[in-house]
Amino acid sequence: MAYLGRQPIIGNYQVLDAITASATATYALTKNSVAVFPQTPANCIVSLNGVIQAPFDSYTISGSNIVFASALTGSDSIDFITVLGDVLNVGTVSDGTIGLAKLSATGTKDATTFLRGDNTFQTIGTNTPAFEAHRSTDQTITDLVATKVQFATELFDTDSDYDNATNYRFTPQVAGKYFVYSQLTMSDTAGTFKLSQVNLDLRKNGSTLRINQMYFNALAVHYTASVYGSVDMNGSSDYLEIFVTTRHSTGGNSKVNGSSQASFFGAYKLIGV
Repeated sequence: MAYLGRQPIIGNYQVLDAITASATATYALTKNSVAVFPQTPANCIVSLNGVIQAPFDSYTISGSNIVFASALTGSDSIDFITVLGDVLNVGTVSDGTIGLAKLSATGTKDATTFLRGDNTFQTIGTNTPAFEAHRSTDQTITDLVATKVQFATELFDTDSDYDNATNYRFTPQVAGKYFVYSQLTMSDTAGTFKLSQVNLDLRKNGSTLRINQMYFNALAVHYTASVYGSVDMNGSSDYLEIFVTTRHSTGGNSKVNGSSQASFFGAYKLIGV
């Protein structure tokens, strides 16, 4: 948050310039002749005549001045004044300097989860491995033949776990739950309103995991289907693929439209489940 007035000095422990007592209660606070502005009397350690003074009772702070409870005399000795800075504010820490053990004073649940001050767990991590790929050209689909969709163009692939050249499958090497999604825009290649059925099939290890089946009473030229869901992956051999099956009223073929907006396949690891 923003501060009104002078921003706190964070962790800046300073022994201030020596002060000669005189017949007054107010003295300027400086360090190397530059004014210092303590945040509160409690941020200061003040020694007067060999005795540490009580903040608020023996002295107060007004801007860059210390004001003693009563006027001093020339025979008094202000031994030293130390300013601690804002000891409750760590400021902006450097990158890579805080480990998991320091993220909560109340403890951790495991290597990636810490307990917050409100006694709820917060998981640390990223949604990787992750990828998304799409068709950049049309892919012809033979009628009534379950065909693997070849998403050959990668938008991103954080861990190189998606094969976009041979098997067109995602095989993450980190175990966990993953959210998987795909969309296909199908077209009748003849453009004669013969497309009557589209099955979009998300498969894990060759078996159907999720399916979107659409049958048309009124025949179609174009249709967009999507499929999605969460899946457990073992982090070694489990893999995911997309298949599609189409049917035409009088035979024929269809195609997967080749564009990143129309036909794509992606997945990412879920955190904290």
